[in-house]
Amino acid sequence: MNLTLSDEEMIRQHLNANFTGCLENLYNRYVAKVYNQCFSITRDAVQAQDFTHDIFLRVFARLDQFQGRSSFSTWLYSLAYNYCIDQIKRSKRLATTYLNDDVEYYCTSTEEAEKVDYTLHQLAQVMNRISPQEATVLRLKYQDGLPLSQIGLQLNLKESAVKMRLKRSRTKVKQLCQTAMG
Repeated sequence: MNLTLSDEEMIRQHLNANFTGCLENLYNRYVAKVYNQCFSITRDAVQAQDFTHDIFLRVFARLDQFQGRSSFSTWLYSLAYNYCIDQIKRSKRLATTYLNDDVEYYCTSTEEAEKVDYTLHQLAQVMNRISPQEATVLRLKYQDGLPLSQIGLQLNLKESAVKMRLKRSRTKVKQLCQTAMG
C-alpha cells in the first residue's frame, strides 16, 4: 500500500475496492491524535482508549458519508469531539482532572510547594465546575497548545467564536477561582 496517498485518496480506494489496508493506514495516522483529544476531554486513560476505538469503528462504518467538504482529519476530529461530549452527557458526569502524585514540583520551600498544591487543587475543582465545552476549549488552547484556527476546525466554529468562548471561559474560571479563594 502506498503510504503517500492522501486521506481522501485512501478513502476512495477503500470505497471502490473495499481494500482494508486503507483503513489500517488511516487508523495508524490518526489514532494517537484522536486518543489525545479523547483524553483531554475525559481525563481518563481507559475511557479515552475505549472512546478512541468506538470512534474509529463509527468512522469506518460511516466512511461512505464523508463528503469531502472538509479534510478527513477535520471531519474525524469533529466526530471525535462530538462523540466524547455525547458520552459525557449520557453518563451525566463531567470530565475530571486528577492531580498526579508522581509529578515532582520543584519549589524552594515547603510553603511554596503547599501553595502550588493548593492552587492546582483549586484549579482542578474549578475545571470540574465548568461545562465540558468550556473545559475543552480551554484545554485545547492551553494544554494542547492549538492555534485558534485549529480549535475552530475541531469544534466547527469560526475563529471569532473560539476567541469569545475562550474569553468567557477564562472569565468564568477566574471568577470561580476568586470565589473559591475569597
